[in-house]
Formats: sequence, structure tokens, C-alpha cells
Amino acid sequence: MAHEEKKVKEGGGKKYVEGLGRRKTAIARVRLSHGRGSVSINEKGIEAYFPLERLRSVVRAPLSELKLEDKFDALIHAKGGGLKAQAEAARLGLSRALVLLNPELKKRLRKFGFLTRDSRMVERKKYGLKKARRAPQWQKR
Repeated sequence: MAHEEKKVKEGGGKKYVEGLGRRKTAIARVRLSHGRGSVSINEKGIEAYFPLERLRSVVRAPLSELKLEDKFDALIHAKGGGLKAQAEAARLGLSRALVLLNPELKKRLRKFGFLTRDSRMVERKKYGLKKARRAPQWQKR
């Protein structure tokens, strides 16, 4: 991402930066703009979309660790995967958008581990096996 220059876009009369986050099969596009601290996911409030507080705190983690909760609005479009994967993808996208806005935050976000893409994916199922590695029970006769 060293080749990316500041990509401030304009839409709906608001300037924003966009960050993309992925985790397993989940993809989250995050639009970050100056505002009052509202976070909405797929046109729903964060409380309505993520019923668990720990998932909401995962999404808000980059803003809360940098003490910027009330400075930015985040509009997130998430698809694929489960709720946990979407929350972690949103966290990565939010962190990348913050770095585009202010490159000096990169070192602090990297220290918290928010800029690392978790590349673990589900291993594919192989033929002759029940799952990726689980073989049928062996029979002597």
C-alpha cells in the first residue's frame, strides 16, 4: 500500500476516504469521513447489526485505541462470511482508511495489530475424505 496516495473522494456532499478489509470470505468497504462518531453497517446502526458488544468493540477498536471515537463517521458495507469475520474485516478497513487520512497513525495501528490481514482461510474438501483431512473410519474387514 506504499504506492497509494491520499485518496479523498467526494460523494453525497461529504468528503471521505475508503478502506477495504477482508477476513475469511468476508469483505468490508469502509467510508470514513469527519463527523460525530456514528458507525453504520449495511444501512443499519452498529447496535442493530452486531447484537454482541464484543463484536461492536472489535469494529470500533481502531477509533477507541486512538481516542478518535467522536471525530469520524464510518459507513461500512459488509458482505460474505459470518458476523465475526465481518467485524474483523471492518476493523481492518477502518484502520486502512485512518492511515490514508493520517499516515502518522500507521505505526500505532500496526503496534495494536490492526493493519495485519488475517490470511487464514478454510481448507478445501478433498475427494475420498469426509472433510478437508477427516478420512472415513478404517475397517479391517
